Amino acid sequence: MVLETRSPDQTFQVGVNMGKRAKPGKVYTLTGDLGVGKTLFTQGFAKGLGIEEPVSSPTFTIVQVYDKGRMPFYHFDVYRIGDVEEMYEVGYEDYVMGEGVCLIEWANLIEEILPGERTEITIEKDLEQGFEYRRITIEEMPLACKAGL
Repeated sequence: MVLETRSPDQTFQVGVNMGKRAKPGKVYTLTGDLGVGKTLFTQGFAKGLGIEEPVSSPTFTIVQVYDKGRMPFYHFDVYRIGDVEEMYEVGYEDYVMGEGVCLIEWANLIEEILPGERTEITIEKDLEQGFEYRRITIEEMPLACKAGL
């Protein structure tokens, strides 16, 4: 599925809608260049889960846990990850196999340990369409599609 947004509010709202439909145990991966709106999308996603507290990228802590919504929300930002082993040090498997929902920013950097069954979200700019334009591609990856956990 490909969605097009033309404002930050619309990108946020796509996140809200996905968060409202999220189910426990689901993993979402989020990729895109710096400045495309990954954090804004994630803030909308959290809002859709019923999380009211401020959400920011956990770039230095790798994971931030929000447990005041309708289910726990595990927000990863792996931009600064040096080695996938660091993911295990923060309890990655416990979160991915947990009762909450995971959203992993910069997931392409840890491709080899991602679960096979996940939803991949890619956000892209196209300046020919305007400065605020975003193309959001959402793809369901079935378990048999890729090796993983």
